[in-house]
Amino acid sequence: MFKTLNNRSLEIFKQVVDAYLETGAPIGSQTLANRMGMHISSATIRNVMARLEEAGLLYAPHTSAGRLPTEAGLKYFVHGLLEVGDLPEQERRKIEEQCRGQRESPELLLKRASLTLSGLSDCAGLVIAPKGEACLKHIEFVYLQEGEALVVLVTDDGNIENRLIKIPKGFPPSQLVEATNFMNAHYMGQTLEEVKTAVVEDMHAERGHLNGAIRNIVESGLATWVEGEEEATLILNGHSNLLSDIQQIEDLESIKRLFHILDTKEAVLQLLDASIHGDGIQIFIGAQSNFFQVSGCSVIMSPYKNKVGKLLGSLGVIGPSRLNYSRIIPMVDYTAKVIGRFLS
Repeated sequence: MFKTLNNRSLEIFKQVVDAYLETGAPIGSQTLANRMGMHISSATIRNVMARLEEAGLLYAPHTSAGRLPTEAGLKYFVHGLLEVGDLPEQERRKIEEQCRGQRESPELLLKRASLTLSGLSDCAGLVIAPKGEACLKHIEFVYLQEGEALVVLVTDDGNIENRLIKIPKGFPPSQLVEATNFMNAHYMGQTLEEVKTAVVEDMHAERGHLNGAIRNIVESGLATWVEGEEEATLILNGHSNLLSDIQQIEDLESIKRLFHILDTKEAVLQLLDASIHGDGIQIFIGAQSNFFQVSGCSVIMSPYKNKVGKLLGSLGVIGPSRLNYSRIIPMVDYTAKVIGRFLS
């Protein structure tokens, strides 16, 4: 139905959306006629707006009010009519400068990316990073007491974790030393999931270097490590930006619902999956997105990759539907490229 709109209808529709993105308020036919500066009467514009409303692109919040774009209309505008330019050089430099100082620490770099997006967009900055991708640099099994041992994990990104595991009763401390030497000799440089897979394969192959005691401790220990891993981490900054720019109480409730959704692990993983497996920039608009199911909110996300094209995570901006899409889309895209380059 949208494809049948003529040039006049499209121009009037774009003007309504532009006015909404600028002010957040409905616009009437007379105001729109003055805004367009064209020889079109307000009556003609009113008739066109009525047809756009019938098409599901516009709606009137009140009987005597002007028109606003529906979420379907806003989605149609963003995906089909929006003209996106290049990010200004000044903002490019700011993104580079604010992220460059955190290159030594991936965690600080991602936090800085979230803060940078929040500051530049006046919205909330969001970064999602899968966990469990770091490779093992060193493992050590330490005997604590009967039936219990400590596992010290050192990964190549500098993180150190201590985890408790259960060991068979009567298990001699010397076997923990043997297990430590065995693990460091055979499985370093792999992720936890890869190590677990390799150990299981070696066990099934009944390879001679896996004696019964080591098999027991390695298998139980690895199961504990992998099951304890979070699948993704969420970094969110700039909540106050959204709450300070609320025009209606309905908007406030929508933002609160969105934050509540983002507090759930399932939502974070779904967003990560949707943005990573999508084609470049992904835009989720309100209930029409089939993702958040929250009216009045929009999310712009982009995956970030390393220099060989491996997907590392996703970042973006969360805000009300009335976003400056033409500015924020290239901002998110450029930040993703910068983070990917710094993480390589």
